[in-house]
Amino acid sequence: MHTSVIDLIGNTPLMPLRRVVSPAHARVLIKLESMNPTGSMKDRAALAIVRRAVEENRLQLGETIVECTSGSTGTSLASIAVALGYKCRLVTSDAFSEEKLAHMRALGAELEIVESDNKRITAELVKAMIEASRQLGLVPGHFWADQFHNPAVLSGYRALGDELWNQTGGRIDAFVQVVGTGGSLRGTAEVLKQHDRDIRIVAVEPAESPVLSGGLPGGNRIEGIGMGYLVPLWNPALVDEIITVSANDAMAMARRLAREEGLFAGASSGANVVAALRLAERLEPTATVVTLMIDTGIKYLSTEVYKEH
Repeated sequence: MHTSVIDLIGNTPLMPLRRVVSPAHARVLIKLESMNPTGSMKDRAALAIVRRAVEENRLQLGETIVECTSGSTGTSLASIAVALGYKCRLVTSDAFSEEKLAHMRALGAELEIVESDNKRITAELVKAMIEASRQLGLVPGHFWADQFHNPAVLSGYRALGDELWNQTGGRIDAFVQVVGTGGSLRGTAEVLKQHDRDIRIVAVEPAESPVLSGGLPGGNRIEGIGMGYLVPLWNPALVDEIITVSANDAMAMARRLAREEGLFAGASSGANVVAALRLAERLEPTATVVTLMIDTGIKYLSTEVYKEH
C-alpha cells in the first residue's frame, strides 16, 4: 500500500502508438508521464529538487518553496509541499492555461502573475518570471527551487532513462523530447547514452522560436517549451539532431492523439509525436523510437489546443 502521493511518482507505463504511425515506418513508443500524480513528468523533477534541498539543509519543515513556472512544475511543487509539510509560492503568467493556474491554487499555492504580451511565451517573459522568483527566494524562510539552473532536476529524470531502457528490454534506437528547461532531455539522455552510446538523441523546439537550431527567438504558443534563449541545462554535445515543430502542427497532433489513440495530451506532447513520426519515417520498421507524453490534456481544455475543436 502506498503511504503518500510521493510514492506514486515515476514507473509510468510505456505503450506503442498504433493509428498515427505508418506500419512501414519504425515503431513509436510513448511513455505516459501523464500518469504521475499531478498529471505531468515534472513531478519527478520537483521531488528531486525538494529532496536535494532537504539533504543540504537549505529547506526546513514549514518553510516556503518558491519557483517560476508555466504551471506543471508549480503544480508538482505545490503537491509535494502539501505531502511533506511546506508552503508554496509560485510566479506564473496569464500566458498559461486557466486550468494550470486553478490547479496550483487548489493545492494551496500562492500565485504571483506576470503579465504577458498577448499570451505569447517570450524570452522576456521567462526572464521576468525567473527574476521575480529569485527575488522571492531572498525572503527569509523561502527556498528558491531554481529549476533552470538546479542540477537536482537532472537526477529527477535519470530514473526515467532507466525505466525506458528496462521497459523496452534495451531496444531503443532513438529518444525524442522537447526542450523547456532542458532538464528532462539531458537527464534522460545521459542515462540512455550510458546504456547504449549509439541511441540517437533528438531535441524538439518550436519552429516559431528555433534558438537551439541557431535561429532567432520569437513568440511561442506551445506551453512549457521554447524559452527563447539557450537555457543553462541545455547540453548540445548530447544531442544528435534538433527538429522544429510549429505550434499549429503540435496542437493538431494533440487532437489526433485524443481522437485516434485515446490519449489526452497537451501541445508539447503533440510536438514530441510529430518529431518522433518524422524520425520514424527515416528508419526501418524494425527500429524503435521512444518519446514522452509529457502531461495530460486536462490542463489545456480552455486553450486553443482544444477550444472550439
